[in-house]
Amino acid sequence: MRYRIDRPIRGRNGARIIGLDAGADAVVERIAHEPWGHARFLSLAERVGDVGDRGSEAVSLRDTAGDVSSLLVELEDADVVIMVATTGADTAAATIVGAACTVRAIMTAALVIGDRERIGATVATLRPHARVLMVSGDERDVVDLLTALRA
Repeated sequence: MRYRIDRPIRGRNGARIIGLDAGADAVVERIAHEPWGHARFLSLAERVGDVGDRGSEAVSLRDTAGDVSSLLVELEDADVVIMVATTGADTAAATIVGAACTVRAIMTAALVIGDRERIGATVATLRPHARVLMVSGDERDVVDLLTALRA
């Protein structure tokens, strides 16, 4: 069978997967060891707390090797950001990450993992800051989402 496009579809250049709470960090750590393209798996180096007047420089991120970088550095080469959360997402961090992606025209997605009865507040927190929002009880959905996005 002949196809019109005879070369592989190029993957993403810079997917950033960010855990927004301890439960999400554990999920991100587990899936980071699967084979991915240029995706970087990150967690918050510290809670942001209140947004106040602070901007993107208020968010420090830690990769799976333990190295710390800033949100601004991570967004330089990013073309999609996926925020992962369970029940204790850092509201201020989600707000800052979402706003920083919006002004840079970086696609955002959020995946909230957990029992539907317990994640309502997290969903409400992330809804304004993600163009795509998925709610799931299965952490393997993160893998499916990243595969679909060619991370």
